[in-house]
Amino acid sequence: MVEEASVSAPFEVYRFDPSRDKSPRYDKFTLELPPHTPVLTALLKVRSEMDPSLTMRYSCRSAICGSCAMVINSKSRLACQTPIGPELARHGRIVIDPMRNQPILRDLVVETAPFWNRYRRLEPHLIPDPEHPMPEGRENPMTPEQVDRFHETPRCIACGACYSACPAVESDPSFPGPMALAKLYRFVVDPRDGGRRERLVKIQTDGLWLCLRCHLCTEACPKGVRPSERIRDLKEMAIAVQGGSEHGSRHAVGFKDNIRDAGQLNEMKLVRQTYNPLEMLGQLPQGLRIARKKPELLKKPHPIEGVEEVQKLYELLDKPPEGSP
Repeated sequence: MVEEASVSAPFEVYRFDPSRDKSPRYDKFTLELPPHTPVLTALLKVRSEMDPSLTMRYSCRSAICGSCAMVINSKSRLACQTPIGPELARHGRIVIDPMRNQPILRDLVVETAPFWNRYRRLEPHLIPDPEHPMPEGRENPMTPEQVDRFHETPRCIACGACYSACPAVESDPSFPGPMALAKLYRFVVDPRDGGRRERLVKIQTDGLWLCLRCHLCTEACPKGVRPSERIRDLKEMAIAVQGGSEHGSRHAVGFKDNIRDAGQLNEMKLVRQTYNPLEMLGQLPQGLRIARKKPELLKKPHPIEGVEEVQKLYELLDKPPEGSP
């Protein structure tokens, strides 16, 4: 087996100790390492040979525990799973920051309480169904189709990479975060769970519709959980259970109805479908400014040519998927 030649790897590592530093800084280190070396291994080498004060979290070094999540060249990921070679080829250096959206305790270690508090708020655990009690002394089997409905959610290792990457978390403290919602989905579709309807009703007004649909959480996930897709599924199930109950869901239902009716948006109608009259009154100054700049919005749009084909697509898409409860 041919041994891989080492490369010169420049690192810039975020450093901040609130007990003595007035502001953060980046310390620079250069290591000679084979390209396949994980970033975590490089950081441990820095700590053992260059600066023992460097503080970080890690445990299994096998992408199982999720402890070593950090921001590497502006991307939230696991340090144990990220080889230095591709990062050097793409960026010429490796810049390491602590996870975003969480207070920094020291260097690369963040306070995870906000992450876990939002997670616990959704009660993402099995709620026994009193009408279908779990069998005593034996397993409670599920069909392969029922298990498939979980999708990838059981793979989640709660590393927080999705939470760190999420702009909705950054902008609104009431958003539960991608991981919490993916875990919630996992129990909503669990046939043994007795809290499905209550979960879907509650989450409608508990941050579900604050998701920005940017899919950065799915891009960041080291386990392929695809939280953004599970959030989409939760939205569809919540509307099926309760309809539009707040701005986000009413807007989604109105948007869908607009396109189905005419193949294009009737923006004035969409405003009325999203807001109640009192809320519309509060939006009046902004609405007048928009109307002056875009008077065409006040006109009812004509159906597009071929709108019948759009409506046929809706008929197909509105059919519930196989296995839906």
